[in-house]
Amino acid sequence: MTIKDKLKSYAQLVKFEHTIFALPFALASLLILYKSLPSPQKVFWVVVALVSARTAGMALNRLIDLPIDQKNPRTKNWVHASGKVKKHDMLAIILVSSMIFLVSTAFINLYTFLLSPVVLFLLWLYPYSKRFTNFPHLVLGAVYFLIPLGVDIALNERVSFLSILLGMAMAFWVAGFDVLYSLQDYEFDKRHGIGSLAVKLGIKNAILMARLFHMATLLCLLALGFASPKLSFIYFIGLILLSGFLFYEHSLVKPYDLSKVNKAFFTVNGYISLVFLLVVLLDIIF
Repeated sequence: MTIKDKLKSYAQLVKFEHTIFALPFALASLLILYKSLPSPQKVFWVVVALVSARTAGMALNRLIDLPIDQKNPRTKNWVHASGKVKKHDMLAIILVSSMIFLVSTAFINLYTFLLSPVVLFLLWLYPYSKRFTNFPHLVLGAVYFLIPLGVDIALNERVSFLSILLGMAMAFWVAGFDVLYSLQDYEFDKRHGIGSLAVKLGIKNAILMARLFHMATLLCLLALGFASPKLSFIYFIGLILLSGFLFYEHSLVKPYDLSKVNKAFFTVNGYISLVFLLVVLLDIIF
């Protein structure tokens, strides 16, 4: 295998393109939360910390779930399950990205460095959680809850009410689309004792819970708009647009038709994240 092929396989392993889910929200958090304009160096290390943590989390997920993914018809041909990426490669990616994450948090400030082990622990816990709970989506939500808090600590050395609202919005958003994504493996998960809301409640009720999670996201973002002195009418117009995207996402997923789950998960959620960043940016500029 050539170096180019290896890099391509590594990118497929960690789904590098899915950084689009978290990075725009983190940048929007930075715009909303900063008290004084941060230096380019600090912004750089915040982005490095986010990307490296997500890379470590995805590689951990793939390594820990390897025995499951090798059995699952949906995932058995993925690069790690098919053997294109070896265990030692995944371990190397985990170690390198975790070290980069720790170093980047140290360059930001002492408080972000002290918080970093909590983030790594949750990234490790998420793939294991489906083995002992039917609520692994909330563990993943907890990881994303920490992103705005980490940004606030990085910029202002504090945890503000605004960062908590942003964290709750991100947590419910991610938990909701993770519930929808897990529907694809409902039958496999039931047979193999893997936990999810769908396994516990059934597909129809799991979809209902995902809708409730996303309603909570919108409520948190609405509260954020009233609580933040930086946000004005442009932000609230943007929330109407985001509501439309979330409504469209849920219109694609039906209990009797899961064929469009990937479109709802990958395409629509990517737009939601980017639109949120754009709306916040336009509001602060104008």
